[in-house]
Amino acid sequence: MTAQEKKQLEMMACKVRMGVIEGTHSAKAGHPGGSLSAADLFTFLYFKELRVDPNRPGWEDRDRFVLSKGHTAPGLYAALANRGFFPVEDLLTLRHIGSYLQGHPNMNETPGVDMSTGSLGQGISAAAGMALAAKYQGKSCRVYALLGDGEIQEGEVWEAMMFAHHYKLDNLCVIIDNNGLQIDGNVADVMNPYPIVDKLRAFGIETMEIDGHDFEQIEAAFYMARVTKGRPFAIVMKTVKGKGVSYMENQVGWHGKAPNDEEYEIAMRELSAHLAEVEAM
Repeated sequence: MTAQEKKQLEMMACKVRMGVIEGTHSAKAGHPGGSLSAADLFTFLYFKELRVDPNRPGWEDRDRFVLSKGHTAPGLYAALANRGFFPVEDLLTLRHIGSYLQGHPNMNETPGVDMSTGSLGQGISAAAGMALAAKYQGKSCRVYALLGDGEIQEGEVWEAMMFAHHYKLDNLCVIIDNNGLQIDGNVADVMNPYPIVDKLRAFGIETMEIDGHDFEQIEAAFYMARVTKGRPFAIVMKTVKGKGVSYMENQVGWHGKAPNDEEYEIAMRELSAHLAEVEAM
């Protein structure tokens, strides 16, 4: 990755985070914490990794992305909007009556959304099914799925992992956003999922742990996912919940709460300052 590519990704990630704040503030509801922790991942996917075409959202040979932790839709929408799937201004309609940008992704309404999700654990199962279908059809497309670390407390997730290994789904890349917090508190206190990497490997999944805010590490992990053959690949991202907004970082209360007017101003001021700093580099 060149310095210029990294700079462009960092700038776009900042714009994605701003979109999260804009949308949740306008909606007076939503899930900013986990959207912000995954903002760098969303950015890398839609601006470097995924083979997609905003002008042809239903292109049959596109790569697929399933947001298994569907409540972080504000982050996905911000990435899709900035990639050109729909106007950035529409982020302000998040959760509004009649809007195609609802609290959880709807594949029937939102351009660029490949799977309707929200019930935790089900998205990864759908992604595994997509990957198997692609294999049967001889398609070269890849399937990516993002899960939360609280989500992997669901038994269905591990059934999907067993399925993916059994069918040798090397076209499936599972990403786990390990920010350490879920709606009820620290994931280790609610239902300890650790050691995540060891458990994935025990299920026959090739696994790599990275800093989910480091674009070079994200790039290296996706490269390994593409070259790994005969088994699925998983990326466990260590992240900070609420990343990029000082008062939201590592605060469980921001799992599912929108910023008020004062908090909105602080967040946008911080993100705007960071964007200007990156632009000046």
